[in-house]
Amino acid sequence: MTTPPVPATPPTPAASPIRVLVADDQMMVRQGFSVLLDTQPDIEVVGQAVDGLDALAKIAELRPDVVLMDIRMPELSGIEATRRATASDAAVRVLVLTTFDLDEYVYEALRAGASGFLLKDASADQLADAVRVVASGEALLAPTVTRRLIAEYARLAEGSGGAARAGARPAELTERETEVLVLIAQGRSNAEIAGELVVAGQTVKTHVGRILVKLGLRDRTQAAVFAYESGLVRPGSAQ
Repeated sequence: MTTPPVPATPPTPAASPIRVLVADDQMMVRQGFSVLLDTQPDIEVVGQAVDGLDALAKIAELRPDVVLMDIRMPELSGIEATRRATASDAAVRVLVLTTFDLDEYVYEALRAGASGFLLKDASADQLADAVRVVASGEALLAPTVTRRLIAEYARLAEGSGGAARAGARPAELTERETEVLVLIAQGRSNAEIAGELVVAGQTVKTHVGRILVKLGLRDRTQAAVFAYESGLVRPGSAQ
């Protein structure tokens, strides 16, 4: 008796590449980043923008997953472009580009909705990893310099009367959610938070989601900024 052939298993479809828009008024920067990212099998550069207004038009047209956004651009700054982009499309993630790690405008970009920032002299691997981190919904907050930057400009906000008293727990959050928020502000990953609190990683993920919903925040970056500006975490405590 002839055994009927076993139907071939259809190949598993490959995951869609991360769609990236590069917005910078310097042609060499735009093209350089585009070339570097296009060498990555899981990343696709879908367009380039020459200024803030062009970036908004390209975001609406191309619907990228991640936008590499220069802070200083003509026509419309990267900060305002970020604010408008994230307000109109909750799915888009913005990674702001800067030449200096203590750029005074970076903090404002984070407040505007950016998911993190990257120095323009980053290596190809750092660039690709940053895009992947932001595309996954995480915040690019781990580097010490980023935490120092947020702390420094939160200090300025506090000086102008924008911060609440230290240690005040937001009324919307439970005690455990507040603990998680503090650790987010210190740049901890979900795995690190789980280890610190001795809970499962999925439990931390659930807490993070509830924090964002209760406080009306879009991602971990804004959660960290909120923690500093509310006085829950004091400048310098995340060093």
